[in-house]
Amino acid sequence: MSTYLSIPEDCYISINDINTRYWQMGDRGSNIILLHGGNGSIEFWLYNITVLAQYHRVYAFDMVGSGKSDYPDASYSLTYQAEFLSGFMAALSIDSATLIGNSMGGAVALQFTRLYSDQVDRLVLVDTMELGWEISLGIRLITLPIIINLLRPGRWMIPAMLKSNFYDGQSLPPEWIELRYSIFAIPGKNQVILNLGQSNFNLRGVRPEVYQPIVDSLAQIYQKTLIIWGDRDRIIPVKHAHIAAARLPNHQLHIFPQCGHHPYLEYPDRFNRSVLEFCNY
Repeated sequence: MSTYLSIPEDCYISINDINTRYWQMGDRGSNIILLHGGNGSIEFWLYNITVLAQYHRVYAFDMVGSGKSDYPDASYSLTYQAEFLSGFMAALSIDSATLIGNSMGGAVALQFTRLYSDQVDRLVLVDTMELGWEISLGIRLITLPIIINLLRPGRWMIPAMLKSNFYDGQSLPPEWIELRYSIFAIPGKNQVILNLGQSNFNLRGVRPEVYQPIVDSLAQIYQKTLIIWGDRDRIIPVKHAHIAAARLPNHQLHIFPQCGHHPYLEYPDRFNRSVLEFCNY
């Protein structure tokens, strides 16, 4: 794995009275916005933003209810999160951008495209949620208050996270794990996680009223779309990549072998090359 030279400077902006942390790098080329997954943070993009910023103006932000942004008591539906992305773009005068989304971030990118198609240049969908009902048991359980009330961030949870999210968690540098833990351990997230879970999932999987409109709209998405998926993803099955590929009219499909839910972390060099080639063709 590549190593990073420095951590970008934290910036903050208010979006609808919600204090929001973001990074911005690069001063040329087209706009790119990086969207992390549920309960994630901008640190997930640490091995990508610097490389992409050599050719593009790149933004990454802690989604509402994540990282070091504020945690309002809200629905956290796809529409709520897409509207928040719209507010972020308006606040920074971003007219349009390529959206790169992982997991829940990919679903937000798709919902945003449904609502604001003219503001989306291209899409990169990375192990994206809401393309079918199948989802891991761990995600389904966050719909239960009794489970959420038992959550106490601790270092013991890091090995479990690595095992479920990565094909080879041992490949991640210790400094990234430590950095991620410092964000993961921020208190006050349980209600947000519950709201996010109940808005999007149930004990069977992704709610049909959430994923079916997304799947039904794929054929109308005209933007060039790059689909990247780890073939050993334990969170969302790789069959969802093929569901998207069968419906999106203007797509490329890259399946990363021996890779889990976060290809940009397990194989950052390959991921960065794939994205730059896609954005420049």
